[in-house]
Amino acid sequence: MRRHAVLLTVLFALSVTLFSVSYIFWEFYKLNHKRYVNNIFNKHSIITQLFHEYQQNRSSLAIFEANLAIYNMAVIPENLTSEILKQGKILKEDGEKKIDSTYFFSKDMIYKQNTTSHMETAMLQYKRAIYFYINSDNGKIMIIDNTLKPYKAWNLLSGYVSIISIIVISFMLILQRLRPLIRLFQRIVLFGEGNLNVSFKVKGSDEIAVIANELESARLKINSMLEARTLFLRNIMHELKTPIAKGTIATQMLESQKQRDRFSSIFGRLETIVNDFAMIEEVTSLTCTQEFSSYRLVDIIDGAIDLAMVESGHVSVDVLASVKINANYRLYTTAIKNMIDNAMKYSPDKHIKIIVKDGELCFESNGEKLKYSLSFYIEPFSKESPSKNSFGLGLYLVDSILKAHKQVLAYEYENGVNRFIFARDA
Repeated sequence: MRRHAVLLTVLFALSVTLFSVSYIFWEFYKLNHKRYVNNIFNKHSIITQLFHEYQQNRSSLAIFEANLAIYNMAVIPENLTSEILKQGKILKEDGEKKIDSTYFFSKDMIYKQNTTSHMETAMLQYKRAIYFYINSDNGKIMIIDNTLKPYKAWNLLSGYVSIISIIVISFMLILQRLRPLIRLFQRIVLFGEGNLNVSFKVKGSDEIAVIANELESARLKINSMLEARTLFLRNIMHELKTPIAKGTIATQMLESQKQRDRFSSIFGRLETIVNDFAMIEEVTSLTCTQEFSSYRLVDIIDGAIDLAMVESGHVSVDVLASVKINANYRLYTTAIKNMIDNAMKYSPDKHIKIIVKDGELCFESNGEKLKYSLSFYIEPFSKESPSKNSFGLGLYLVDSILKAHKQVLAYEYENGVNRFIFARDA
């Protein structure tokens, strides 16, 4: 969900905009329709007046129809009235009272008699025509108005379609402009996975193109620095290995056995640390991720035991042969070998137990609890005491290899047992 937050925000804005515009146009349509009906319904006052005069015998039917014809109206036959009332749509209704006064004369005075009658008027729409239906105490009549037509919202509809089209096209253009951002995200993911040759270069001069081209410049600078760093380290290690080899050969020419042993130990240490530097350089260069394969864990452990050159009695392995791991064989073997070396140096009984617990590889050995937290020991060149025979690169190298395998180094101490764990990275 978070990965598509921008896209979802744009789609949400589009939905809200379309709903708002549609609602406004719908309300506007209802207002216009109501206003149109009210305006034309006012005509019924003329019709009711003419019909009232006709009912009071103030005019004949011919005069009544003639008066209606002046306003382009006509009386509907009774056989069609029921059909219109049944199938027509009532637009508006109204009822009113009519009071008629009748005067009587005598010798002495004039008498006035008031007669009240109820009259209901309804405006209907039927088959694209407007009808007025009048129902009074004295009769009923259906009249068609030939000048009126039902309300048409074509102008409003065309405006609505035009605005909706503009909004949709605008949002489509926005999404089109966001497509380079999606491609840029995909390239950044590839770069983060170790593909240093991916290009971020984008044609254009908009904000996304500027960012992408700046990323391309940064990528080129990073690649240049990595290449310079790799070349520098390899040259340094090559230049160091040559005098170490010469020193080792020259050591054998010394007459004193004590001096030969001392210098052999010194040059052996130098060769070990140079090899550790080479391994660290390989791990941090991110190229080793392309060499991952599926291996049986017991095979990797056996290779690490051989690499550590320790007797089989010093290592106990309790790992099922069916357990497999996706790893770089040489690097993972080195990590396990370093854990074995660590136990051989610091465990009083020179013994280490390798097991799988809860799906994670564990290394258990007897000894004292670490004086500091594990983070102190995985720093390069850190060691608990200067008297210890350590250069402080062992656990640092292990931690670097595990990070390349999406794992972390963890530590526990329980009942006199140090337990180092190759844990899954959360």
